[in-house]
Amino acid sequence: METRPLGKSGIAVPVIGMGTWRTFDVRQAAAEDARRELVTAAFVAGSTVFDSSPMYGEAERVLGRALEGRRDQAFVATKVWTRSPREAREQIAAALGFFGGWVDLYQVHNLVAWREQLPLLEELKQQGQVRLLGATHYDHAAFPDLATVMRTGRIDAIQVPYNAADRAVAEEILPLAQELGLGVLVMRPLGGGDLVARPPKPADLAPLEAFGVQTWGQALLKWVLSDPRVTVAIPATSRLERVIENAAAGSAPWFDAETRERVSYLTGWRRR
Repeated sequence: METRPLGKSGIAVPVIGMGTWRTFDVRQAAAEDARRELVTAAFVAGSTVFDSSPMYGEAERVLGRALEGRRDQAFVATKVWTRSPREAREQIAAALGFFGGWVDLYQVHNLVAWREQLPLLEELKQQGQVRLLGATHYDHAAFPDLATVMRTGRIDAIQVPYNAADRAVAEEILPLAQELGLGVLVMRPLGGGDLVARPPKPADLAPLEAFGVQTWGQALLKWVLSDPRVTVAIPATSRLERVIENAAAGSAPWFDAETRERVSYLTGWRRR
């Protein structure tokens, strides 16, 4: 699997990682063991980036358990998500406990109280408990605010939605990230599962075989990763076979502009 530098940090990460929203919010021992198997499959496939948040229920704890004994092989991104300074410190303390005492990328989730949270994260970075800082948002209406944070020079990466049917970040956010040298993590590369649930006919996929694409999910992931401004896509799954399938989309050859337009067309997206 290809790796790309995470912005100016120069830290190379695999282009396909794993999100934990919904899929790692489990409590039973058997379900937690199954998530450890998912992480094992991801490691074998070369997908060693994992993204979580206290917003995701038990996901941070379950991911931390799944990484026991191999934490130093993973790149862990998580988030702080609260307006309360006290609760922020509690969330961070819990995450540091789950992830072996450090977090590779700490993000302000959905820009919640970012002016208050960034100084706290910067303090942790100075102490060596956090390597990189970031900010996230899923809502197009919040992208101007995200751009404001990006221009502060205080973060290393952003996390935004981007897929063949949702291209809003391509208008301003991705060009700005490129200009500023910020890493880009892509949430919802499969449209939260909606896009992959509506595959085109096999005949429509046939021309993509030249790019190593065997499934619609791979086509959607390769669409995202064919944009060189993207650092890593983080699809979420609870199925072992999907981990392997997703990872297979993380290598060249990448789509050219015409092929990307074709894939967008197959999702039902139309240029307005």
